[in-house]
Amino acid sequence: MGATGYGYYRVVIFLCMFIGYSLYFFNRKTFSFVMPSVMEEIELDKDDLGLITSSQTMAYAISKFISGVLSDQISARWLFSIGLLLVGGINVVFSWSSTVTMFSLLWFVNGLGQGCGWPPCGKVLRKWFEPSHFGTWWSVLSCSMNLAGSLGPILATVLLQYYDWRTILSMSGIFCAAFSFVCVLFIKNEPKDVGLPSIEAAAKKGSKGGNNDSTLSEFLLSPFLWVLSLGYLVVFGVKTAATDWGQLFLIQEKGQSVIMSSTYMSALEVGGLVGSLASGFLSDRAVARKGLGTHGNPRHNLLLFMMAGMYVSMYLFRVTITPEVPKEAPLWVQALHPISVLIGLSEKEIWILFLGAMFGFSCYGPIALFGVIASESAPSNFCGTSHAIVALMANVGAFMAGLPFSTVAKQHSWDTAFWIAEVTMGIATIGFFLVRNMRTKMGRIAEKMD
Repeated sequence: MGATGYGYYRVVIFLCMFIGYSLYFFNRKTFSFVMPSVMEEIELDKDDLGLITSSQTMAYAISKFISGVLSDQISARWLFSIGLLLVGGINVVFSWSSTVTMFSLLWFVNGLGQGCGWPPCGKVLRKWFEPSHFGTWWSVLSCSMNLAGSLGPILATVLLQYYDWRTILSMSGIFCAAFSFVCVLFIKNEPKDVGLPSIEAAAKKGSKGGNNDSTLSEFLLSPFLWVLSLGYLVVFGVKTAATDWGQLFLIQEKGQSVIMSSTYMSALEVGGLVGSLASGFLSDRAVARKGLGTHGNPRHNLLLFMMAGMYVSMYLFRVTITPEVPKEAPLWVQALHPISVLIGLSEKEIWILFLGAMFGFSCYGPIALFGVIASESAPSNFCGTSHAIVALMANVGAFMAGLPFSTVAKQHSWDTAFWIAEVTMGIATIGFFLVRNMRTKMGRIAEKMD
């Protein structure tokens, strides 16, 4: 009976969160999806568009941190559902507006609602899934963003053939708000809410080390929390730099076409989807084999491997792709020649796509792993706060990959800016190798375990 109960609730809860977070992400990007249609009706320049989108980004970073802390104090089910209701309602009101001021204000509030999405998901996943399955389900749930991000533009383009942008935003918002009530009904915070034994209690009995509920100061003074935060800052910053500026680098300094640079980004996203899923599945197998101890997380080796993959792919991307054709064919050109003949693409095009997929695989994997490790290494009463802190540091990295990164490129070159990112990635990888056996359990550890 117990096993049946767990299976039913896990499927229902996971489906609600997957669909719910897909709606979160779709309604985060609706303005971007219909932007050309909005600009046909309302006069907006680049500064206006930047103000609208930046207001949401800033609010999202603040809200995600606050929601991570709140998820440890209040019901994750209600936090997730209220955020979804707010996001849906704002999209409806946005469709009634016509001024830049109102657009920016409403999109700021949308960002506040968006931050209520992911932290409760991490909290609920930890309560419902064993440590040896946690990473896999975390990675699968994160694919809801890829799904909404890939299908959203296509869906919006098709609907724009029949409806105006205001109708699309209204329909999207109403569906999003309506689904929030489904989430309230079917998402359960933890097994105890439906009379089932706690997963965490069973996991602690079989673990090599356990941490009791800790005080905030004990948690915040854990060195591993800040090691993770610094690593996530670097990885997310480098990833953001590559995704935001990689196309311009290819076009302006590497002599590639717009189509080729766009295809590179698509290859990066496909590789990222595979990397995210692989990181969860493979690291879960390591946890199942070794268990979670107090020192050295079993997921750390895979994290190191993927961080090294980011460095190698960035180095090859910067060094091997050149505007001119080399007089003597490099080794990679010779190796790819049979494939080139077979599929009809040049060796350079295949190589660029390969490097894009390799970088995507290597960077999206660590992004998933940092969140998983931060949540599972924290005391159960601070797992949401732990993820909130490392995610906030990731947003700092994303900011540094914006104006500071482009300023370096403006003063010197894209090649110099990407070289700095590459070196930073290499240093971070070496640093994580050196601390691979440090104490990873945050907060208080029972004396007999320590």
